[in-house]
Amino acid sequence: MVNDQSRYSRLANITRIINTKLDLHEVLQQVTTAISEEIVRCDSVGIYLPEGDGTYRGFAGKPEVMSGVTLQSQIIDPAIDPLAAELIETGKTIYIADTSTDNRPDPRSVNAFQIKSLLALPISYETEFIGMVFLFDYGTPMNLTQSEIESVEAYVNMAAVAIQNAKSFNQKEKLLTEKQLLLDLTRELSFCSTIQESLDVCFGYLKQAFDDGNFAAHIIKPSSVYGGTPIQFHANDGMAEQDWNKHIDRTALTTSYVELLNRAALHKKPIRTDLGAHQELLLLPVISMGKVHGIVSAVCSCGAAQHAIELQIPFAQSVIDATAPVFSNLLYMDQLAGMVEERTSALYAANKRVNSVIENITDGFFVLNRNWEYTYINQHLFLPGGKKADEVLGKMIWDVYPETIGTLTYNEFHHAMEERVTVRFEAQSDAEDFYFEITAYPFDDGICCVLKNIKEKKKYEKELKRLANLDLIGQMAAGISHEIRNPMTTVRGFLQLMVTNEQLEPHAAHFNLMIDELDRANTIITEFLSVGNTRTSDMKMMNLNTILEDISPLIKVDTSNQNKQIRIYTQEVPELLLNHNEIRQLIINLYRNGLEAMDEGQTLTIGTYLENDDCVVLAVQDQGSGIDSAIIEKIGTPFYTTKDEGTGLGLGICYAVAARHNATISIETGPEGTIFFTKFPVGPQIDGEHSSLRQ
Repeated sequence: MVNDQSRYSRLANITRIINTKLDLHEVLQQVTTAISEEIVRCDSVGIYLPEGDGTYRGFAGKPEVMSGVTLQSQIIDPAIDPLAAELIETGKTIYIADTSTDNRPDPRSVNAFQIKSLLALPISYETEFIGMVFLFDYGTPMNLTQSEIESVEAYVNMAAVAIQNAKSFNQKEKLLTEKQLLLDLTRELSFCSTIQESLDVCFGYLKQAFDDGNFAAHIIKPSSVYGGTPIQFHANDGMAEQDWNKHIDRTALTTSYVELLNRAALHKKPIRTDLGAHQELLLLPVISMGKVHGIVSAVCSCGAAQHAIELQIPFAQSVIDATAPVFSNLLYMDQLAGMVEERTSALYAANKRVNSVIENITDGFFVLNRNWEYTYINQHLFLPGGKKADEVLGKMIWDVYPETIGTLTYNEFHHAMEERVTVRFEAQSDAEDFYFEITAYPFDDGICCVLKNIKEKKKYEKELKRLANLDLIGQMAAGISHEIRNPMTTVRGFLQLMVTNEQLEPHAAHFNLMIDELDRANTIITEFLSVGNTRTSDMKMMNLNTILEDISPLIKVDTSNQNKQIRIYTQEVPELLLNHNEIRQLIINLYRNGLEAMDEGQTLTIGTYLENDDCVVLAVQDQGSGIDSAIIEKIGTPFYTTKDEGTGLGLGICYAVAARHNATISIETGPEGTIFFTKFPVGPQIDGEHSSLRQ
């Protein structure tokens, strides 16, 4: 050990170097030299400084190369080095006089350098741990005394001062540089006239803060609450928003990227998270006047991000804070311009939509001014005589429709125009066979009117009324049929007994007539029940042609007995869900009605075909004189008949059967005969050639 005078001389020299030299490596190299001269039995001295990722790398030492390994390539990881971990945790010097009896040193280093004894010292400044020093020998124990260890600690304290001075100097230099950068940023932002320009400048200065990285800005919709959906996106590399979001979400994020954006906007604070693959994500809110206008997203390497947490995040936030007022102003100007353009476009679009809606209303629509002149007519308004809208615009409605003067339409329109109330009424046009539901609404300049053709509605109402009658008949049938049949059965039984009584034989003809009439009444009741029935059971998938072929012998016998002709034709049709007996009864009723309408020698035609691929048609055509138009609307009404012996239930049964099969019956009649069309709907899966009804 050297004398105290030499030690003091070295300490003074190191102090002078610390106060005059700016190069930290040179200063620490002087410290290691002094330690090696102080402890001559020490073969190696190394100073290790933090890397920023939790490990420590060799920075200065003597010798700088040991066994072919440079000091700067040596890494100490406290996570796997118990001695380094204890040094950091305790902050106290550790002296191991014999490494063979202590398991704390890294055995790989002990074996590689034949370390017999080891001195580990923390480099601390106040309470901050800023590095560590290791001294060891090659093959020979150092046998250090407490006084020697204290001497080394004195040199290590000098190293701590040197490191802290260097950090302070670097921090001052960094602050000066950042201030200058912020001044330059403010000047450049003052020349920006668009949001994109301001973001490009901002991204450029953020790149200086993080050395490298990719940046993007999400601009929040002004009318939305914090965390609302962004409406604008800008990336420094031109990447599309969808691609950027997918790239972020494909990383190791535990929370979705959108959720992180919302969180940063809501809390108005930066958010840092690990993306995996040595990348980290930093979200910086752009705040001006207490309002979040957007989020700047930075993706950079782990090293840069770790350094940013300690030093660069404040500068990055300063860049954002300097950008925010300019960004806010430009955003407001863009919003004003956008609002003007949007409202202009909205007004144009609204007018276009109104016209489009009115033009596409399938009902007639027109507008009359207070002088009863047409000012607007849509394309669906019916005009008499095939006139066009251009021909009647500007003309008075009473000149176009002179026949309506004094009618209900005339009075109701005047009521709406003069009383300023909405009127609704129905009017029929006999000339054009139209039935209109008319609504007139008053407005400042006159009235606007909607004409809805309800001819089909009236037809449906009529059908509903007929079905309601059937339902009523069904209820009546269910209630009285049982009560009527019981006494009829009793009376018939006694009449049969009377027929067999010899004393009453002179009256047998009368008894048989009464029995026949009772049977006829029973048949009427059976048909009555069939009309009233609203349910069909025993429905099976079968072919209509099969049912027609089954009863064709009966049809031929009936036509032959009446000296009339029959023609039956069928085309290929799909199967339907049918009740065999009910369809059989429907065909029988229709063809017998047709036979009764014809004279001898005429021909009855019965056929089936597929129409428009969506319905199977049963057509029954006679060559009679046709049906009077005055009674055609009553066809199918129960108990209505034009026959002397008829019950009026035959066609009623047909309509009831058709309704239970979701089918419809329509009639075409004229002087040359009548055709009854029964149309059964089929599913959309049915395929087949389109067939014409008439042959």
